[in-house]
Amino acid sequence: MSTGLIIGLIAVLFVLVLGYNVVIQYKIQEEQKRKQEIMRLSAVVNATEELVGFAQNLPFSNHLYICLYTRMRDSLLNIKSIDPKNKEVSVRIDGIKGQIEHLQREEIETNDVRFSVPKSDKQAIILLKIVKRLKDTIRTEHNKGRFATQYYIAENKRLEQIQLRINVENAIKRSNDALAGGQHGTALQLIKRCMDLLNTKNDDYSTQAREKLQVILDRLENKRQTKNEEEIAKMREKERDEMEEIFGEKKKW
Repeated sequence: MSTGLIIGLIAVLFVLVLGYNVVIQYKIQEEQKRKQEIMRLSAVVNATEELVGFAQNLPFSNHLYICLYTRMRDSLLNIKSIDPKNKEVSVRIDGIKGQIEHLQREEIETNDVRFSVPKSDKQAIILLKIVKRLKDTIRTEHNKGRFATQYYIAENKRLEQIQLRINVENAIKRSNDALAGGQHGTALQLIKRCMDLLNTKNDDYSTQAREKLQVILDRLENKRQTKNEEEIAKMREKERDEMEEIFGEKKKW
């Protein structure tokens, strides 16, 4: 066998090995991308499922439920397209489709914003974070064209009302606690902040809350005025005593 032929065969073999390695690396990269995408989609499903679980803490409308379940369904369908043999995903898709169909048949619309008022700052912060996540989620779904504009506007407004109520009710509780602790300045500051916030709203809840806060504000202002009057009276009495002492000593001379 000639040297040239041997060299040629070696070159061909080298190209084949190199090509094989390129194909293997490509498949490895594609598999990594596939797994990463499945992980990303699974994270979306889990996060959305967690949001659905918060319905026991906050009032959910039918449209909000449908939006969240649709987000889960679409993510699972994308997972199935990447991993068609995953039977567990297929079962979950069927279950979520059934939930969506049930909600669509009910067609119940609600503007309910009633919920258990948070008993502590920690609970209030948790609820506010949930509301923020819900608002971010429906905005994302709306931007992707998966949540109709009319429903998005209505749901966003409802969530903002819930957000407002959490802030106001928590501020009222904190102001009452401050009053009980003799911290009248802190209570007054909290109430004024709430009033500033409510003055930009014109819904029924805001009107009622303003009236409730105005009563507390008037009581605080009266207490502050009474306290100032008492302090002025004490100061005048002290000055009078000092003057009497001074002039009393002069009379003895």
